[in-house]
Amino acid sequence: MSEETPVTALTEGSIVEGTVNKIKPFGALVELPGNVHGLVHISHISSSYVQNINDYIAVGDVVKVKVLTIDAKNNKISLSIKEAEPMRAERPEVRHVEYRSADSPQTFEEKFKEYVKASNERLAGLNKRNKKKLN
Repeated sequence: MSEETPVTALTEGSIVEGTVNKIKPFGALVELPGNVHGLVHISHISSSYVQNINDYIAVGDVVKVKVLTIDAKNNKISLSIKEAEPMRAERPEVRHVEYRSADSPQTFEEKFKEYVKASNERLAGLNKRNKKKLN
């Protein structure tokens, strides 16, 4: 009678719950039942473009994942959140945040507009001088 290891207890295509343990720039490490760990690649976090994984999941979140592939020899499991939970895979609502520094009452947007205006004025002055030099 052979003893089944936790990795081989899973089947490809099954949907299981796991807990997000670590978040890396390339994906999230998820702990599955039986103390088995798998990787959700950044491309499998959501059906929309994911620039920052932290906008979608956080360490400690319990997520449903679909088991994509199992490499029992190397003890590697590939997982997908977007294929397990199509509704969760939608892009989160983007919040508008006004950034103000302690020493300035201006928002980032106001400062940026001033910067663009000043930059365009400097560029116009340089172009004007270059025209005079050419004539």
